Amino acid sequence: MTATVPDRIDDLPRSQAQRRILIVLVAAQVLGGAGLAAGVTVGALLAQDMLGSTSLVGLPSALGTAGSALAAIAVGRISQARGRRPGLAAGYLAGAIGSVGVIAAAVADNSVLLFLALFSYGAGTATNLQARYAGADLAAPALRGRALSTVLVATTLGGVVGPNLTAPTGDLAHALGIPYLAGPFLLAGAAYAIAALVLAIWLRPDPLLLARTLAAEHAAAADAQRGEASGQTHPVVERHRSGVLVGTLVMVLTQLVMVAVMTMTPVHMHDHGHGTAAPGLVIAIHIGAMYLPSPLTGWLVDRYGRRTIATGAGLVLFAAGIVAASAPADSVAPLAVALALLGLGWNFGIVTGTAIITDAVPLVSRAKTQALVDVFIAIAGATGGMASGLVVAAVGYPLLALGGGILALAIVPAVAVTRSR
Repeated sequence: MTATVPDRIDDLPRSQAQRRILIVLVAAQVLGGAGLAAGVTVGALLAQDMLGSTSLVGLPSALGTAGSALAAIAVGRISQARGRRPGLAAGYLAGAIGSVGVIAAAVADNSVLLFLALFSYGAGTATNLQARYAGADLAAPALRGRALSTVLVATTLGGVVGPNLTAPTGDLAHALGIPYLAGPFLLAGAAYAIAALVLAIWLRPDPLLLARTLAAEHAAAADAQRGEASGQTHPVVERHRSGVLVGTLVMVLTQLVMVAVMTMTPVHMHDHGHGTAAPGLVIAIHIGAMYLPSPLTGWLVDRYGRRTIATGAGLVLFAAGIVAASAPADSVAPLAVALALLGLGWNFGIVTGTAIITDAVPLVSRAKTQALVDVFIAIAGATGGMASGLVVAAVGYPLLALGGGILALAIVPAVAVTRSR
């Protein structure tokens, strides 16, 4: 299906169009980050309150992850067929509908509706991740790391604001006759809906569609000057396949290790006598390290190469595992350092992996492939979260952290092999 770029901005230079697109994406990401963080903050607590039990409080996270995986596929397919604008807008709209469903479930005290709504709410998570690809569609290869990291770091502001509005939104919900813990989903629904509206109205030109148009024009001009390079098909296909594999591996391993260690660190601290303030501080430092370094990471990726920084991701995650495993259980500072390194390693991995995938996949199949990669990332996160508790119960937190660090080292030989090829 062919889509057109509006006439009024058809003549914008590529760099000017890219700046406009990044501004719109950043605005949507701030809203999306607020929607995501607001709901995640109280999702488990709301489930516990409605079910009257702690045995199923992990279901909100699991259902959100499942919804995120399914939504990643849907957003990717819509983006592939019609462009980033309708794909991302639809994803945020699904997240808004899920938020409204959670509120309705809380009012009706209906746990089945709650779980169905949380599944739809997970679409917001997928859309937050998919937006980083849109930031790189029009960027020149030498600037892709910085472009996608600009979109990624915008999530931080919303992620900080959302949880801090838990009490005011809870009070508002109570005043409206809605259960207190459903209050943050008022914010989530509004934030996701406005993000969808921002993208639907202002994400013009569509970055993926314009990139395809420019690529087609460039290819046609090149073919007119020189004949078809018939002997180049096989090497190009091999390079694409290799890039997709290594980019996926980098992001899947960093996600799995990060979620596993992050999930169990507050539990480990609580079991060793820390109150709620210390784990909260450590996790806040961790989340800051996940997103705030993004502009610097993007510059490093563009300056020193994707695979160099991907190797750094494996080494930093290994260092995080070593520090966490050796940290005294009664000391906050070493665990804070470990979780900061864990967040930084994840940031290195997600930025480099995204850049590698974007470089490797041709525009004709880019959105669909990127969506499939994000499904694997979601599965890796769910696996890390679920397995971490079993590992700690069996062998303890230090061995979980050390094992995660060693697993992350698999990135180094994988990158070395593809680089030599």
